[in-house]
Parts: sequence; structure tokens; C-alpha cells
Amino acid sequence: MKDSFTTSKTYFESQKHAIYGLISIIKNERNFRIQLVVAVFVVLLGILLEISHTAWIAVGFLIALVLIAEAFNSVIEALSDTISQEFRVNIKYAKDVSAGCVLVSAIASVVLGIIIFVPYLIPVLEELLTRI
Repeated sequence: MKDSFTTSKTYFESQKHAIYGLISIIKNERNFRIQLVVAVFVVLLGILLEISHTAWIAVGFLIALVLIAEAFNSVIEALSDTISQEFRVNIKYAKDVSAGCVLVSAIASVVLGIIIFVPYLIPVLEELLTRI
């Protein structure tokens, strides 16, 4: 009996599947697209404010954290829905916990983002206030 799927035979084939996965999640998951828009805004703000290399490392890590959490949440939801469309306590638990992980990563990213960006924003706001 043939397996329903096979593993990639080459490195490039693996990369092709990874890219397809990213395209699929962007096409199919609204929350992932929202997180990407927020990430683009944060990157543009970082460029505009000329944040430090260390700040860029933190920002990049936080963006990746949220996107990875969102992707895993989508995977858990898809697998859960494949197992059963009927209500099951364990499936609800898995979905709720994975959604909670996304929430924790998003809240942590917002809090740390504020800590990172406020020192860069204060001089800009002071400059704007002196012009008024």
C-alpha cells in the first residue's frame, strides 16, 4: 500500500513545499494576513525611526514569534477539523490552547514593541509639539 504522502527527495523540493505552505496560509488565513500587515507597519516604523541593530533583532524575533504561533494555530485548527466536525472536548481544548498561544505572543509583542519604540517616538513627539 502506498503512503498518502511522501517526504521530499531533495533540499529544493523541501523548499518548494515550504513556500507553498506560506502561500497557502497567506491565501487562506485572514488572521495571518492581518499579522503580516501589522508586521509591515512595524518594519516601516522601525526604518522611519532608525532603530538600533539590537532593536531590529528583537523586532524580527517578535514578528517571527507571532507569525509562527499563528501558523501553528492554523495547523492545529485544520487537523482538528479533519479529525471531526462534531464537538469534542479535546478538540476544543487543543483549539483554545493554540489560540491562547497566539494571544500571549501578540500581547508580549505589543508590550515589548512599546518598550522598544517609545524611546524613539518621544523625541519625534517632542519635536512635533515644539512646532505647534
